[in-house]
Amino acid sequence: MNTLLSIETRNAVLLKMAELLEKERAAIIEINKGDLEAYKGDDISMYDRLKVNDAKVDEMIASVTHLASQEDPVGVERFSFKHDNGMQVYNKTASFGTVLIIYESRPDVTVEAAGIAFKSGNKILLKGGKESTNSNLKIVDLWHEALKVNGASTEWVEYLQFNRTETQEFLEKPTQKVDLIVPRGGERLIAFVKKHATCPVIISGRGNNFVYVHKEADLDIALKVIINAKTAKISACNALDKVLIDVNLQNKEHFIKSLISELKKFDVQILGDENVVKFEGVETIESDEIWYQEFLDFKIAIAEIGSTQDAIAMINKYSGGHSSSIITTNEDEAKVFMENVDTAAVYHNASTRFTDGGQLGLGGELAISTDKLHQRGPIGLQHLVTNKWYVHGNGQIR
Repeated sequence: MNTLLSIETRNAVLLKMAELLEKERAAIIEINKGDLEAYKGDDISMYDRLKVNDAKVDEMIASVTHLASQEDPVGVERFSFKHDNGMQVYNKTASFGTVLIIYESRPDVTVEAAGIAFKSGNKILLKGGKESTNSNLKIVDLWHEALKVNGASTEWVEYLQFNRTETQEFLEKPTQKVDLIVPRGGERLIAFVKKHATCPVIISGRGNNFVYVHKEADLDIALKVIINAKTAKISACNALDKVLIDVNLQNKEHFIKSLISELKKFDVQILGDENVVKFEGVETIESDEIWYQEFLDFKIAIAEIGSTQDAIAMINKYSGGHSSSIITTNEDEAKVFMENVDTAAVYHNASTRFTDGGQLGLGGELAISTDKLHQRGPIGLQHLVTNKWYVHGNGQIR
């Protein structure tokens, strides 16, 4: 068992990591080029997540630097109570112990998610996808160097080079204690982990996010939000998939035509219900199954809807429980929508692309949970803790 590292050591390791990422920047990008060349798949969002360029390295450096500046999430007093018998009782945050992060194609997870888990006092086990092995191993070498320089065991960050069978065996019968598993990836990965894991799993769920254009929407805002949420980063789980347009929207026809023409500039494939399909450039929605799908592609589905209540019901039926937005100038309608839509983040007149730890003030996130326990939405540093009771007495018995 590794004894909890002092906050000074944890911060020093993170700052050393920032220094090493800068120093090894060219090498990381070069090694990543090999991973990109070896990737034979045709999943454009997977390729996008696999790629490491200067901007990605900058983000990694910013993430560990910011983590080092944040308060220690471990040992924070949540509750205190003086018992009648004189005992002093405290409840404080505590680290989980060992956190296993299983992820696909994203070398930045090896820095950012591992950094959050490490700062919150946990030992890290990393199991990346085979497509990013070389990039990941290079980054883990840097973790080990940062740990060694600060007199800490390299066991704090361990990379598991397992194939699928070995991963399944490890999930079912771990060869070391694992307290929490965080899968970062598509629905198949999440289902695989849930099926085989023997300890708690934080589900970083799918997107399938909706924007509802209410009848009193500001159409310029609606257009701007939809285009941003759909096209800015198609591989993100906070990207937009579905648009519901109020049947009573003012200038509805003009708005739909403008929306189609803007989406076509980005080569977005547009699917529409019977009301929207009559516009040029729109394909028919073949089945209701489409409404359940997260596209992670330049693809969108648009339908007309009768009211805010109908929009809420549709979103609650089909969405992934991640993010949804209402575009309206009517505050009361926005309030009803936001209180009743069952997603981790709800927006009024803003893009779903903000469901992100950095954007929502957490500094970064380990995952974006669509579970309701123990934290929903972006899981930041302060959420990656459990708690413990500290009771001080002088001989009290019950």
